[in-house]
Amino acid sequence: MGKVSKKRKEALAKIDSSKAYTLAEACSLVKEVSTTKFDASVDVCVRLGVDPRKANQMVRGTVAMPHGTGKDVKVLVLCTPDKEEEAKAAGADHVGLDEYITKIKGGWTDIDVIITMPSCMGKVGALGRILGPRGLMPNPKTGTVTMDVAKAVQDVKAGKIDFKVDKYGIVHAMVAKASFDGEKITDNANELIQQLIKLKPSAAKGVYIKSAYISSTMSPSIQIDTKSLIA
Repeated sequence: MGKVSKKRKEALAKIDSSKAYTLAEACSLVKEVSTTKFDASVDVCVRLGVDPRKANQMVRGTVAMPHGTGKDVKVLVLCTPDKEEEAKAAGADHVGLDEYITKIKGGWTDIDVIITMPSCMGKVGALGRILGPRGLMPNPKTGTVTMDVAKAVQDVKAGKIDFKVDKYGIVHAMVAKASFDGEKITDNANELIQQLIKLKPSAAKGVYIKSAYISSTMSPSIQIDTKSLIA
């Protein structure tokens, strides 16, 4: 086992590993145990009682963080020429079509979100093998395939995130930065969790929210009391 650093020991000492904290307590505590010199990301992990292998138990969606995520999101808009100025005015970092498709085929993926139009999906679809594994493939369900590219860009820049349950039944999402105050972290984390509860598949039986944890970059994780979330 590797050596535990002094900061790690101090962080672990502040957390009662036998306790499940309320969401507000956990969000306040995660600030205390964040010891990085940079502004760490705060992540929430929720284990759901679903079988993602079954189409009727897939949980996927989007949620707008009330206080943004604190992250500067790089947005690429793949659109027709008549939409380019609209996308740029909304704050898109990169705008175009054929030239960016060529760049992506060459290995360029220095972006966080890709937004496109239904009419462009024929060309964008050919990038599936590159974009799919990186979570960059536009999808109508997440609002990234739309005619209103300006609104889509504004939503993403304002803190809209998309999430998808993985093959283990876990949803993992960044909800804030450690520099946020505890109340803002709580609001953002709660927004994600309540959205997950709303999206509970009718085919899912038994306990839906099985466990939930919050952590910041390189910090220990803090268990959240799932009963308080559902209440």
